Amino acid sequence: MVFDWQYALDILPDLLRGFWVTIQATFWGMTAALILGLAWAILRRSAIRIMATITAWVVEFIRSTPLLVQLYFLFFVLPEFGVTLSPFLTGVVGLGLHYSTYTSEVYRAGIEGVPEGQWEAAIALNMSRFHIWKAIILPQAIPPVIPALGNYLIAMFKDTPLLAAITVMELLQTAKLSGAETFRYLEPLTLVGLLFLVISLLSSRLIRKLEARFAQT
Repeated sequence: MVFDWQYALDILPDLLRGFWVTIQATFWGMTAALILGLAWAILRRSAIRIMATITAWVVEFIRSTPLLVQLYFLFFVLPEFGVTLSPFLTGVVGLGLHYSTYTSEVYRAGIEGVPEGQWEAAIALNMSRFHIWKAIILPQAIPPVIPALGNYLIAMFKDTPLLAAITVMELLQTAKLSGAETFRYLEPLTLVGLLFLVISLLSSRLIRKLEARFAQT
């Protein structure tokens, strides 16, 4: 089979629309993962032992089960309990929830890297726990782990094709439908691979620059 450049150009606008959905799902999914992951990390250091233990179990359970299973559960099971989400929102929630368990470990490493003396000094100054986190701990813990968080952003981006399983019209789903109309899959799937490759390579270069920058500080 010969690669049909004209057909590739004809389907490119549709693929780019699907690509935009992929970008949006990645952006909102990572936003949710960053916020929820930070919450997990803070709760695991809770002074209430039962809360810290439950949080650790929840994080481990989510991280140890496949993302696709979680997406199916959110999409097919939740409606049985009266909770119905759109396919796109389901995908964002699934990505955010799943990757929050990984970002929480990254945050935890950054938090544990803050010298113990910082905590002790803040407590000695009678600062509230909220102010300690906001003004002392997080400003020191987060910047060094930004490159690691960036790696999970790339991983999430490459996991977005799983959203096709719950009918989200992201890049891969769009390519599959284009191929089904003409029974030509070479061009759409090749373009999908190239788009993922280019964005992943560019993102990896940016992350390496961030790693080099933080290594110098």
